[in-house]
Amino acid sequence: MSETTVILTTLLVYKLVLVGIGVATSRRTGSAEDFFLGGRGLGPWVAALSASASSSSAWTLLGVSGYAYANGLAALWIIPGCLGGFALNWYVLAPRLRALSRERGALTVTDLLAGPRGAAGARAIAALASAIVLVSMVTYVASQFQGAGKTFHEVFALSSAASVLLGAGIIVLYTLLGGFWAVCVTDALQGVVMAAAALALPIAGLVMVGGPGPLYAAVAAVDAPGYASLTRGLGLAAGVGLILGLLGIGLGYPGQPHVVNRFMAARDEQALRRGRVIAMTWAAITYVGMVIVGLCARALPQIGAVADKEVAFYGLVDAAFPPVIAGVMIAAVLSASMSTADSQLLVAASSASHDLRAADEVGSGASSLLRTRVVVVLLSAAAVLVALYGNQEIFSHVLFAWTAMGAAFGPALLVRVFCKGPLAPGWTLAAMASGFGLAVLMYSLPQTQSTAWERVLPVFVALALALAGARAAATTPRSEGR
Repeated sequence: MSETTVILTTLLVYKLVLVGIGVATSRRTGSAEDFFLGGRGLGPWVAALSASASSSSAWTLLGVSGYAYANGLAALWIIPGCLGGFALNWYVLAPRLRALSRERGALTVTDLLAGPRGAAGARAIAALASAIVLVSMVTYVASQFQGAGKTFHEVFALSSAASVLLGAGIIVLYTLLGGFWAVCVTDALQGVVMAAAALALPIAGLVMVGGPGPLYAAVAAVDAPGYASLTRGLGLAAGVGLILGLLGIGLGYPGQPHVVNRFMAARDEQALRRGRVIAMTWAAITYVGMVIVGLCARALPQIGAVADKEVAFYGLVDAAFPPVIAGVMIAAVLSASMSTADSQLLVAASSASHDLRAADEVGSGASSLLRTRVVVVLLSAAAVLVALYGNQEIFSHVLFAWTAMGAAFGPALLVRVFCKGPLAPGWTLAAMASGFGLAVLMYSLPQTQSTAWERVLPVFVALALALAGARAAATTPRSEGR
């Protein structure tokens, strides 16, 4: 049996399992609350693994390893940045978000930020939030489709168009069938596969290199400026900017609706307490592992130079494992793409079909589910077009959407869960608009792209405005309703 046949068989079995999960969980989806939050019944393992996998897309396996391959030891700053983001979410945001969402009956992040339907400013906040989600999520989902496309192209030499369409079709199928339950259960399975790959591959790479000592020696010998430097050999100001920019990735975690909705759906406080240990362990294994993968791929002469740094992962897979194991590793990349794309499609659909509806249109029956599923298909079509004709680099593509949503929603959401009541509507709009707008502006300027100006400044400006909104609301209290 050829290597391609073995890999294809492994992937086929894996995808059939995912579709089977979608069919099985479709029986548990009978209302909007089921479709969006799984009836608020997630246990610790599903909550932790699905939240972790949905926050760690193909960007983690392909993008982070590719960044380490290209930039050397400077990639180490990604590890505390991402682990800090996980801690901020699970230890600070999660308990308060779960309690508040249950108290208010909120199904989405927008429900919490906008307040009750019909309240002053609620419609405007919902409209702005939905616009931000749709723009960011289409960009984000497109990058996941590109991750699947790179996988199929690298392994099977399929065209980009065929690869993107194949990956998108599988994701849309099981998302439509089971909604939130299908997404969470499949994400949990995919989280296990990703963690296994992030544990096995760097160990294999270190064995091939000869251990940590020889790896460092090989990194120091790489003929690339600043490759063995934590600041890429930059000057003081530029080096500090690089470090803050990578650490600043963690600031975006509280503002990711497709991640924090797992906290809203958690079964109880015990599920969150156990879940945070699982999630932090998963993050440490995955991010440390992918940085090691990138460095090992660069250090091993049998892999050599790769034209696209984001396929260095595959070079190490081919060099380290036989076809059956390689098939599992490739399934891990597709898992990373799918576990984020399905969650993002669901959140984007909730913005378009739930958040934008007027108070007298809210329902939870079959018609609501049908509208949501139609929106999933339309958004997927838009993401496929962006995947085929947009920017092809996953790392920067994902970080743009991540930073934009993080700055738009994170500060306002953190202030909201720590306050007794909603923020003043005008200030909420200002915080969301400034966070998103500044992130887009900083990304569009070459001199500020991928620096602290892009990752940190928008968050702190939005946070200042959100705090001002809390103070304004405290001086002019209004009833939020239930």
